Amino acid sequence: MSIMQFTQTIHIIPSVVGSRSKLAKQPTLPGLELEAEKAPVVTNRQIAEVLSSIASLLENQNSNPYRIQAYRNAARGVLELTEQAAETLARGEELPVPGLGRRLRARIKELVQTGTMTFYNDLFIQSLPPAARKLMALDHVGPHTAIRLYEELNIDTPEKLWWAAQNQHIRGLSGFGKRSEARLQEAAARVRKSSSTVSLDGAA
Repeated sequence: MSIMQFTQTIHIIPSVVGSRSKLAKQPTLPGLELEAEKAPVVTNRQIAEVLSSIASLLENQNSNPYRIQAYRNAARGVLELTEQAAETLARGEELPVPGLGRRLRARIKELVQTGTMTFYNDLFIQSLPPAARKLMALDHVGPHTAIRLYEELNIDTPEKLWWAAQNQHIRGLSGFGKRSEARLQEAAARVRKSSSTVSLDGAA
């Protein structure tokens, strides 16, 4: 299974690698953006999906089998709850899921309260091909965009991204258009210009 196929089963959006401004605010689960200081509502099913995704990522990294199983057991336990985890945590109570360690409970609480989980975000980004991680340094390029550009158009450098946009290849991808292609080309152009300036300074 390719990284792109795997991410289609994941409903949490990992944070973007890049400037501090990008890292300052992690994106939330789709449809869970904060409204008037209201906390996002994360369902038990969404929590279980994230925990299952973590187990799969750990398995791909040949992590400790007991650790992998702990996340799968946690996902199963959350699905078996008789009420929403968000309601239980809102009352200040512990989730009645057997075998949950303190660290895992804290991560679930973070997900419920913020709509994102730092550990999952970091783990997901670590699983990306080096070329995709490199593309994420560009503006407007998040994990899923980087994966698609890499797997569907074999783009692994700002130069290739610029040329693909110049030849109107990106707009042909599902979900992309002329405007998004133009933004990506501008982002790639800035990096190319910056690299060229550094090279000239070094040669002076």
